[in-house]
Amino acid sequence: EVDLEEGEKEEEVAAGDEKDKPKIEDLGADEDEDTKDGQNKRKKKVKEKYIDAQELNKTKPIWTRNPDDITNEEYGEFYKSLSNDWEDHLAVKHFSVEGQLEFRALLFVPRRASFDLFENKKKRNNIKLYVRRVFIMDNCEELIPEYLNFIKGVVDSEDLPLNISREMLQQSKILKVIRKNLVKKCLELFTELSEDKDNYKKYYEQFSKNIKLGIHEDSQNRKKLSELLRYYTSASGDEMVSLKDYVSRMKDSQKHIYYITGETKDQVANSAFVEHLCKAGLEVIYMIEPIDEYCVQQLKEYDGKNLVSVTKEGLELPEDEEEKKKQEDLKAKYENLCKIMKDILDKKIEKVTVSNRLVASPCCIVTSTYGWTANMERIMKSQALRDNSTMGYMTAKKHLEINPVHPIVETLREKAETDKNDKAVKDLVILLFETALLSSGFTLEDPQTHANRIYRMIKLGLGIDDDNSTVEDITQPAEEDMPVLEGDEDSSRMEEVD
Repeated sequence: EVDLEEGEKEEEVAAGDEKDKPKIEDLGADEDEDTKDGQNKRKKKVKEKYIDAQELNKTKPIWTRNPDDITNEEYGEFYKSLSNDWEDHLAVKHFSVEGQLEFRALLFVPRRASFDLFENKKKRNNIKLYVRRVFIMDNCEELIPEYLNFIKGVVDSEDLPLNISREMLQQSKILKVIRKNLVKKCLELFTELSEDKDNYKKYYEQFSKNIKLGIHEDSQNRKKLSELLRYYTSASGDEMVSLKDYVSRMKDSQKHIYYITGETKDQVANSAFVEHLCKAGLEVIYMIEPIDEYCVQQLKEYDGKNLVSVTKEGLELPEDEEEKKKQEDLKAKYENLCKIMKDILDKKIEKVTVSNRLVASPCCIVTSTYGWTANMERIMKSQALRDNSTMGYMTAKKHLEINPVHPIVETLREKAETDKNDKAVKDLVILLFETALLSSGFTLEDPQTHANRIYRMIKLGLGIDDDNSTVEDITQPAEEDMPVLEGDEDSSRMEEVD
């Protein structure tokens, strides 16, 4: 009995163990089945999401597609999304480079320049850099030069590493090659644009400063950029012409390309400096933007012809032997007057010479060959942050040129030879010099004295005696400071000059 009881107990224990074990296994099996069912359900959901993502990614980036398959509307939509511009682009260049280096690029020219195009705080360019369709950065300064900062677009390289840093970019030879190719393609795009006169006119109105800045900075592409320049000339009317057009119209005897710089077209067209050239049928280029002064310092020649300023000394004009002999005779005749005028004006000018460029004007102020022009001096004086210490030695060296066939100069010569110490001669020389300064584009150091001199001449012309004047001018300087004119005697002399 004891054995049986023990056996029963053992069976009960074993039965208990067996009951426990299947129960655990059953539970585990149920959980596994539930888990498998849950995983199967999740996998189905993931697959659906994956299929949706795959559908979206079927749209390729526009720069990786064949340009022949892309419409202008598609380019326009991409340009607007890229640049946030409300207008369509003016021109587009889509290309790929293959060989040792491989990359694709899509470049756009906007219709108008942004208002902050040349601000220092603005980012240097608008080209987005991708590496194998992965966006890297949109402010890589090494990608394109500053004068092309108006170009917007995308560059996608196959050769740059994905984990690229700024330091690696600066030292990357790949980036230098990309930059060189981008500049080359931009110049090709501008050249293509120049074949369409209307579109190029719109482009040039907005971005002419960029081209001129490029000529100043980019020595390697200076020749190509010079082909893109357009200027008004004395023979072009209301149309702007290229330097190529100018050269094609040059006379056989003409060796140089003549230009004049100034503030406005009307000002330079009516300038004393272009009188003789226009009369002789020589075309003069009008450069009326401040940046032209910097541009022409680097662009010294075009198509083998030197660019010569008509406002500087030593102007060489096509002349025959008879004209040269006549000019030499006039120089000898007026040599004494030139010395007298130099003594009177003293340090105000470098020298006085007989001019070969004047027709209707009695005199003009020219500058030395390597000095600033009057226009450049005006530009430098208007700089808000200029350094006054540099103005002293950079200021234009002035030369006074007189017109030997003008009646004022001829009469002045006769009076000077009669009595070189005549006060009227001195007064007239100073008045001619100050007036020439103004007409040549310079500013007067003491405009009030010049004004008072003019007022006194007006009074003499009207027969008004200063002593009998009833109106007291509070701005009138003391008598000893007044420019000297000698009453009725001087009045008669001025009438002779007129």
